[in-house]
Amino acid sequence: MMFYLRSALLAPVLFAQGKRTRRTVPVLPEPPGEREGRAGSGQPVSVLIAGDSGAAGVGAETQDEALLGRLVADLAADFSVTWNLQATSGHTTARTLDRLERLPQQHFDVAVTSLGVNDAISMVSLGNWRRRQARLRELLRQKFSVDTLIVSGLPPMHGFPALPQPLRWHIGARATQFDRALARDVSAEDDALFIDLRFTEDMDLMASDGFHPGPGIYAEWARLVAAAIRAR
Repeated sequence: MMFYLRSALLAPVLFAQGKRTRRTVPVLPEPPGEREGRAGSGQPVSVLIAGDSGAAGVGAETQDEALLGRLVADLAADFSVTWNLQATSGHTTARTLDRLERLPQQHFDVAVTSLGVNDAISMVSLGNWRRRQARLRELLRQKFSVDTLIVSGLPPMHGFPALPQPLRWHIGARATQFDRALARDVSAEDDALFIDLRFTEDMDLMASDGFHPGPGIYAEWARLVAAAIRAR
């Protein structure tokens, strides 16, 4: 209740800071590189990565340094990996649902999702977001016959250098609320695993825009995802 009261009182300041931040924060491109392919040898595993700019690798110079490239390189040591990347900067859970619904039906052994930052920034309610996330997981199970869902949480936005105060506090609190709810929801599903992205408070590891992961964060994120896949 106190959070909503403070947010209401600060609404004019938050609105102004949000507009200014969108104007001043550099817009980093999605890195170049193959978005589907095959690598490695051994037991076959097919991986779908879906989501927002984090899934797309913004903040890395190439896909090789992004989540996709780091994950494929890790898994290719033991598996024959087939991958497909369906991610775009700015995408919310709703927009990713629309995108995946337009794809042809196919099978993936594993799906990795990265969503929530843009939902937290927007005015979507926690309840609506949780319902959309649940619908996304169900779509991945039904349309893409996914055996293992690896759901990435939200990063520690309360520390993002690109966000001024009190906007940083407000967005950070919403992101934490979304992150905790997602972790609880995923923990109740036997075929789903939650990846906690709050493994570092070192903001020097972020990209130059102060908003996206840098290569070091992508490397650790990919390591956690690869370990989860191997555990399954």
